[in-house]
Amino acid sequence: MGSLTGKVAWVTGAGSGIGQAAAVALAKEGATVVLTGRRKAPLAATAAMVKKAGGRAEVKPADLMKASAVNKVAADIGKKYRRLDILVNNAGLNILDRSWAKLSAKGIDEVVHGNLSSAFYCTAAVLPLMRKSGGGVLIHTSSVAGKVPSLLSGPAYSAAKHGVVAMSHTINMEECVNGIRSCVVCPGEVATPILDKRPIPITPEERARMAQSEDVGDLIRYVACLPPHVVINEVLINPTWNRGYVASLQRSAEEKAAKAKARAKARTRKKK
Repeated sequence: MGSLTGKVAWVTGAGSGIGQAAAVALAKEGATVVLTGRRKAPLAATAAMVKKAGGRAEVKPADLMKASAVNKVAADIGKKYRRLDILVNNAGLNILDRSWAKLSAKGIDEVVHGNLSSAFYCTAAVLPLMRKSGGGVLIHTSSVAGKVPSLLSGPAYSAAKHGVVAMSHTINMEECVNGIRSCVVCPGEVATPILDKRPIPITPEERARMAQSEDVGDLIRYVACLPPHVVINEVLINPTWNRGYVASLQRSAEEKAAKAKARAKARTRKKK
């Protein structure tokens, strides 16, 4: 028996990437996982993975950018299971035309609603059930772009993910008296399908060096398994081969080489 046996977890964005990995990891610990995303087929694939790992899964497709759809799933969970112990607020997206020069009103709405509004809807929908049960843990997927604004991620995504970070902290501020804990996970580059939306394609070699979905899924499992008297408020997880750091080192080396070349050239002129 795992440490989550008898518990119920709702995982959003469960059809791929971090959500899929988290669902499998939680199920291996004994949790029954409810899987939500827009498309049924990827959720069914995740459910098959969960069952293969010996776990139990239920597929509940929904458009999480619609509060009514979110509320229906939460109500169904409450009616069937009478409890919800874990919410993995993982659904998110980005767009190709993400810079200010290309960003449209439609794109802004899609990114903000897909990353922030959906997280708020899910949180608001499950808190009453968790209060009634005497506790629970919410784990939200933000991003390092939710800590430091990123041109790579774009202004809308960075702003939305900053909002997710703030949302998580305010949950702890208000709900700690109800035994409810909230943790926001801020991953750096993770090899998930969202990378396919990058304006500059990512090579297979670069993806292999990134953090993998299973790394973050296992982190989510760890947070969910913590005893109820402690909470990890915020976690940053990055690949060891951090492309941002590597680029900075390369720029620094190039600048040093250029300065050295200029000094050598200056000395040559003096000798003449």
